[in-house]
Order: sequence, then C-alpha cells, then structure tokens
Amino acid sequence: MDVRTQARGVVFTLRGELDFDSVVQLHEATERELERTDKPPVVADCAGLAFCDSSGVGGLLRLYQRLSAQGRTLRLAAVPASVARLFALTGLDQLFSVHADVDEALGTDTAGQAAADATDGGQGAIDEGRSA
Repeated sequence: MDVRTQARGVVFTLRGELDFDSVVQLHEATERELERTDKPPVVADCAGLAFCDSSGVGGLLRLYQRLSAQGRTLRLAAVPASVARLFALTGLDQLFSVHADVDEALGTDTAGQAAADATDGGQGAIDEGRSA
C-alpha cells in the first residue's frame, strides 16, 4: 500500500486483496498517517484492488467511522466492478462517497491539477510519498 500526502488530501493506494491479512496493513498505515496530518479528505484509491472480503469491508468501515468522528471524510476512487457490487449488495454504496478517479475524489479534475502543477514549478501537489 502506498500513502501520499497531497495538498488536497491523503491518498491510500490499495492493491491486490483487501482481506484479513491486508486490513492490518491498512489499519497501521492509516494510524501513522492520520496522526501526522489532518488534511481532508482521505481517499482510498481502489483502482488496483482485485478482491475485498468482509474483513476488508470492516476495515474500511472502521476507517470511515474514525474519520467521521474527526469531522473528516473517506472517499473511494476507481472502485472495480466486483468490489462495487459487494458495496451495493451490503448497502455500503449509500455510505461511502465513491468517485471515478482520485482527482475527482480530491475535488479537482486533471486540468485543474495541471494548472496547479504549473504554478508550483512542476513539483505537483505531492508533499511526500512513501510505501507502507
């Protein structure tokens, strides 16, 4: 899982399976990052997510609840059809804010980001990037 803190929010990139084992990594990464920053929103980039089981759903729910208690939001981006179907079957599609991609979830389209990149010398909005 990669974690990127950007000027517009925090992005957690999920890959592979979100299950019993990997939800521990999600929890640990979010704990570390959320203690370091209070930037809203928090986006889970699901483009590389192949599978999500009940443990994964529970992990996302816990993250959602923690953020909500802090007055922050969790947004999901690029949710694959199989995972979107799971959310629809459980009603979580009504709870989670789901977006087509990370830029949309962060509230800026690609053109807006290109303009922001041009004004900061091409450095982009990424403050730092690291892998968890």
